[in-house]
Amino acid sequence: MTRVSLAQLIPAIALGPLDGRYRADAAPLVDYLSEAALNRDRIHVEVEWFIHLADSHAVPGVRDLTDGERASLRGLVDGFDADTVARLKEIEAVTVHDVKAVEYVIKDRLREIGAGDLSELVHFCCTSEDINNLAYALGIKGAVQEVWLPRAAALIDALEAMAADLADAPMLARTHGQPATPTTMGKELAVLAHRLRRQYGRIAHAEFLGKINGATGTYAAHRVAVPGADWPELARTFVEGLGLSFNPLTTQIESHDWQAEVYADIARFNRIAHNLATDVWTYISLGYFTQIPVAGATGSSTMPHKINPIRFENAEANLELSDSLLDGLAATLTTSRLQRDLTDSTTQRNIGVALGHSVLALNNLVKGLERLSLNRAALAADLDANWEVLAEAIQSVMRAAYLRGVEGMDNPYEKLKELTRGHRVGQAELQEFVRGLGLPAEDAERLAQLTPAAYSGAAEALARAEAQAWGAASHT
Repeated sequence: MTRVSLAQLIPAIALGPLDGRYRADAAPLVDYLSEAALNRDRIHVEVEWFIHLADSHAVPGVRDLTDGERASLRGLVDGFDADTVARLKEIEAVTVHDVKAVEYVIKDRLREIGAGDLSELVHFCCTSEDINNLAYALGIKGAVQEVWLPRAAALIDALEAMAADLADAPMLARTHGQPATPTTMGKELAVLAHRLRRQYGRIAHAEFLGKINGATGTYAAHRVAVPGADWPELARTFVEGLGLSFNPLTTQIESHDWQAEVYADIARFNRIAHNLATDVWTYISLGYFTQIPVAGATGSSTMPHKINPIRFENAEANLELSDSLLDGLAATLTTSRLQRDLTDSTTQRNIGVALGHSVLALNNLVKGLERLSLNRAALAADLDANWEVLAEAIQSVMRAAYLRGVEGMDNPYEKLKELTRGHRVGQAELQEFVRGLGLPAEDAERLAQLTPAAYSGAAEALARAEAQAWGAASHT
């Protein structure tokens, strides 16, 4: 059975922008990290624990389930809809306990299908956190793997494609904001893509842990109720059967360390993406990139000529919001007083918001990159205006000649520093300087042919190699 989409359950009028202005970008997360999704996953965990116990015959006296009973119970999950949400709220208004409401909904279903004799197997030996930790783990895993990672991959795809396309586009580099050894635009984009790719790999291989071991993690109720069962093994096979990694040693709560690890990696990915946003914004301001106009769009309410880099500015801000929440989640969730406190309960309700701002930012970065066109003429003009960057090349050739025993090649750095530091030096001045050095003919000829645009080393090859590596990795 196909599950009901939960996105339609959220009202159009919202307090926060992720459920309002930016609804389209954040909506895919609703099926994993909304309140409705949490309750659906709670029902899923409760139902599967019920079935696991029945199938294992761990509890004496529990009869076998019929195929119809299994299907009907699992139908609570696949058919989870607005009516189920309303019923849960109705019960919670009485119980003042959300997990207890889930338990009662399942017991109601058992009575409806004539299986009321098994009702006390629901939530058997469980504390609420046994259900919650697994429900959250399932939701976070789904959100990361089905929503966030595809958006991250789309950004890397776009960046790698640009890096390959612009691998041969020579560009003046800037270190400390000053003219420096030339590179290519493709190589600089490839650096950012490579950094993102490493973090993507860490997140793609993240562990999502869970536990189901009782009120303080001791299986105390389990062993008293059914002394003969191997409860740690039943717990392990159940958690792993949900597609999660088993945490064998906890307090009442699963320790959330894995969550902190995932959030730290996503936050690091975000920060690299933030670096991309600010660098591309700067390239646009330098005139290296022009933005392709969108028909009918307005850049400024008073200056008609403007095309503002809004996608990159929006991404920058949302990445900062996402990271502030992710950092807070990671810091809070790794601490719980003694065997349990409730700080994690309210904190975890913000996971969707943290990932939502990241997803919004990644989408904006992809859209922004798609609307860029490289202004090669601007890059060429900048290079031609900064011949002094070849001073590094000249002094390096002189060093190599000195080490081969060529006379007059001593103190090359100092000689070039005297010529170029704080001075604008053009092609004629540099060539005249090189001719007067007394370099071997081969070295002198090589330098005579060198231009700032040609002085980019292995930049093109490095950019293409990175794009090929991503292409191979993404198909593995």
